[in-house]
Amino acid sequence: MAATPQTTSTDSSLPPSVHRAPSEDLAMQPVKPVKVGGVFRGGGTLPSALCLAKAAIGAGVLSMGVHAAEVGLAFTMAALCAGAGLTVVSISLIAKACVSTNRWSFEDISDELLHPALALWTGFVNAANCLGSAAGYLIVCGQVFAVLTHCGDEDRRLFIVGIGVCICAPMALAREVGFMRHLAALSFGAILLLVVCIAVLPIERGIDDSVTVDGLLDGKGGATAFAYMNSVNNMIFAYNNQFNVPQVTGELTPQPGVRRMTNVALVSTSLTFLLYASVSAVGVLAFGLDDQQDTFVLDLARDTRNPLVFTTLLAVMFSVIVCFQFHVYPIRQFCAYNIRKLRGMAADEKEGSDKVISGRSLTRWLDILCALAAVAFAVLIASVLTEITVLLDFIGAFAGAWTSYVVPPLWVIVLRHRAPGFSWWSPEVAGCVALFALGTCLFAFGTFSAIVG
Repeated sequence: MAATPQTTSTDSSLPPSVHRAPSEDLAMQPVKPVKVGGVFRGGGTLPSALCLAKAAIGAGVLSMGVHAAEVGLAFTMAALCAGAGLTVVSISLIAKACVSTNRWSFEDISDELLHPALALWTGFVNAANCLGSAAGYLIVCGQVFAVLTHCGDEDRRLFIVGIGVCICAPMALAREVGFMRHLAALSFGAILLLVVCIAVLPIERGIDDSVTVDGLLDGKGGATAFAYMNSVNNMIFAYNNQFNVPQVTGELTPQPGVRRMTNVALVSTSLTFLLYASVSAVGVLAFGLDDQQDTFVLDLARDTRNPLVFTTLLAVMFSVIVCFQFHVYPIRQFCAYNIRKLRGMAADEKEGSDKVISGRSLTRWLDILCALAAVAFAVLIASVLTEITVLLDFIGAFAGAWTSYVVPPLWVIVLRHRAPGFSWWSPEVAGCVALFALGTCLFAFGTFSAIVG
């Protein structure tokens, strides 16, 4: 499920854009040469950037307003700027590790550079991050359905199950992240409608009475250190798309490269920053400092008869359903890593030599089973929980910080340590050490803050 730049390889961990086993029904035909032309081709810079942006822009955007009201727009914007810079650096470091090791998942890179035990832990954290996020998206779908239909909790749960079975499960079986590029573009446009809708409210009705200049910049007052830390946790979660970076890097055409992936990171992070910054500002102006709900969906519940609001809520549902799909890939990679270890297969084991059942390799059948199981677990979590703010704060601290700012710099430090002329004082290594230290602090204190605060 991960990828490789060599089209002649038969590595079982490679993504389908590069390799298909002869036993796969989709690969019965001769391999066609990769088309380099086309702005929106699979593996292109723009579609890859849209996929990464959409992987980040999900349920986190819906709780930006309540955090901005609590800690103030000044702190929110500063945190968003810092988060954007760190995200670009993090993605670039992951791309370096991928290209240098020719491995295309967090588990395989950690196994190659660190230790199998740390690879198992990193894969677990990454999978927990994606599973919790996916559940959050289904919770949002349930909130939207409840707001639009005024249904009870039982009907909300049935709707979540229906979305999971009829939409999420079939789409979760796609082998390539790039498969989602057209839906990602549509979904990004859909979530922009949320910003427009919220911005229209203060224009029509005026700015909320609780908003003052000082309150807008500094928050409603009384925010504790835990509140600021939880706001940072939300920023980490808001930008978090690193879980898809190894596979997206491997799917770049005509071949993976660090510079190409850095360009992808710049485009995707810029789009994400602009959306989060604008929705934070208009959210506070529209809904005030004191009475914001868990998400913008609940804030808009009072105006569902407004055609723009009604359409916006449907667009939000579509957007988070698309975002759900990006979070299934890392879970499948974690399962594939563990299954491969249990079967005694190496990372470069040939899938073509695997047992074939009904025209598909056993590896692919296990991949399908893991994808469906991931969807089932997310549906189960979403059926039990009804609020997402605490869930997102915890995920941002516990999982997002580890996979974004702890592991990537550690990989590059190990790579440079293996090369001749290693020095702890080189700018790259010193920067990685600083990012590793920051990530460790965010991981430790952020998790504590999410639990206690």
